[in-house]
Amino acid sequence: EVQLVQSGGGSVQAGGSLRLSCTASGFTLDDFGVGWFRQAPGKRCEGVGCIDRRDGSRHFLESVKGRFTISTDSARNTMYLQMDSLKPEDTAVYYCAADDLGVSLDVLEYLHWGQGAQVTVYS
Repeated sequence: EVQLVQSGGGSVQAGGSLRLSCTASGFTLDDFGVGWFRQAPGKRCEGVGCIDRRDGSRHFLESVKGRFTISTDSARNTMYLQMDSLKPEDTAVYYCAADDLGVSLDVLEYLHWGQGAQVTVYS
């Protein structure tokens, strides 16, 4: 069974850091394009960052560039979203996603999704 299981999240003061994890089962993450997305209350789901399966390049939402990073651990079949210098506007439910055709921050490209994790940044 193909599955993505998330961990991490929580509440942090503005300027702080959090790391989200996403462990895959049923497939090898390295063979897939992977991404992180978020949805704030009343807003559309938006892509935060992704790894293009074609060349491994990373793409980020403009507002998180320089603050968020994506990494993977092949041995653990796990991907991470490191979030630094968090701002209240980063508050949202964050989702990891993967797809064998995933190349961008387009939510429609991704078939497999994690269960979501709440990130709350307070000022």
